[in-house]
Amino acid sequence: MLDSNIVAVSLPAIARDMHAAFSDIEWVVSAYVLSFAAMLLPAGSLADGLGRRRILLIGLATFTVASLLCGIAQSPATLNWSRALQGIGAALQLSAALGLLGHTFTGPERGRAFAFWGVVVGAAVAIGPVLGGVITSTVGWRWAFLVNVPIGAGLIALGATSLDESRDPNAQHLDFPGIVLFAIGLFCLVWGAIEANTVGWHSNPTCIRFCVGAALIALFVVVERVRVAPMIDLALFGRSTYLGSTFAMFGYAFAGQVMMTLLPFYLQSAHGLSPVMAGLAMMPFAIPLVFSPRLTAPLARHWTGRAILTLGLIVIGSGDILSAAALAWSGRYVMVALGMAVAGAGTGLLNGETTKVLIGAVPPERAGMAGGLTGTTRFVGIVAGISALGAVLAAGTEHHVASGLRALGAQWTPSDVHAFALRAAAGTVTPASGAASASGTFESLARASFTGGFVWLLLVAGAVALVSAGLTYRYVRADETRPHHP
Repeated sequence: MLDSNIVAVSLPAIARDMHAAFSDIEWVVSAYVLSFAAMLLPAGSLADGLGRRRILLIGLATFTVASLLCGIAQSPATLNWSRALQGIGAALQLSAALGLLGHTFTGPERGRAFAFWGVVVGAAVAIGPVLGGVITSTVGWRWAFLVNVPIGAGLIALGATSLDESRDPNAQHLDFPGIVLFAIGLFCLVWGAIEANTVGWHSNPTCIRFCVGAALIALFVVVERVRVAPMIDLALFGRSTYLGSTFAMFGYAFAGQVMMTLLPFYLQSAHGLSPVMAGLAMMPFAIPLVFSPRLTAPLARHWTGRAILTLGLIVIGSGDILSAAALAWSGRYVMVALGMAVAGAGTGLLNGETTKVLIGAVPPERAGMAGGLTGTTRFVGIVAGISALGAVLAAGTEHHVASGLRALGAQWTPSDVHAFALRAAAGTVTPASGAASASGTFESLARASFTGGFVWLLLVAGAVALVSAGLTYRYVRADETRPHHP
């Protein structure tokens, strides 16, 4: 979590330094999250079968080496492939870590353990933007990755000396057909959504990618239903509470957690803030992430899991919509910060609760699979958020660019408008861009159009959170998520 939020503040600097397109910048995040989401379930199976401590240490080592490769990358392609390797290492360590927690703690202790886990996640999220801004502004964006090398070495030493090994004695062999179908299918869907902003949503490549991805995911479901030892026990989705908590996790990731990547990008591209100032400007969102999880444990003693999940999603949706209204009305940072604080409070409230409810729906002996399922749902939501909300941002920015050019009386071809809008969405329109750069007309148009696109993005995110709240309340059973009173 610390790493992903350090990188979020560095995205504009990476785009300028590598002359990267908007799709390249999306892939800096999505390559990491995609490999993360695709590998979480097999990582959980590996942890159950080979030992959770062992897989945790292997994941830390992979993540550390990949961070070094990211830091020395000389092209967007090399950086994004290294980010994908980072995601694999992160998946191994997260599944094993959640498996260790789920195996070690039961009953009321499990609730406290995951509440503390949520506080740790919130602290990492809060520190990330500021630390990323300081690093990017002083020693350069590459050190946002290289800083992981000594941290990783220290964590490997700590894990090797402080953790006990645990595994599932009944663990099955890896489901290789399921792994391949799920990973490639998810990749094709995300590939189609991200590249559609460049090649067009109705183009043949986009349609082919979506069709292939959907077909592979459908085939994955069929294969999992007939296998004796599937990677995912699809019968879980027949349980109302598990299905409802999956909706909650997806909405939390899509509309809340993904803002830690998108908001720093907005603050730098639309307000022209430096990385340090953008990190500090994220504090209204980040600080509630640290403190609102502390409310979860007291609430959990009296409220059902359904009530907490529904409340958190409503707060996230309200914060996103409030931020959109503030942007559309005045664009002043003070007003936007209020919406950010509300959304951050809702996101922090769900940090540990979503994980606790999902893992509670899975038998304790499959703690590794439970960790994989939980993380997969979370990061599929983040992948979907980056892809879908990135598409909304690009479309909204292009709409406002076209409107602004018409108001100026400029006669641009659709392809020129599209190219300019993508540069505006990537934050790479500078005073040196274009013939009218001396007056700053195009730069002002780019920033105003980006802000307009971001309003669209926030409205869609808020709507997804509120719909998820409704589905969560509908499906999560109150009697199955009542507080434990020993």
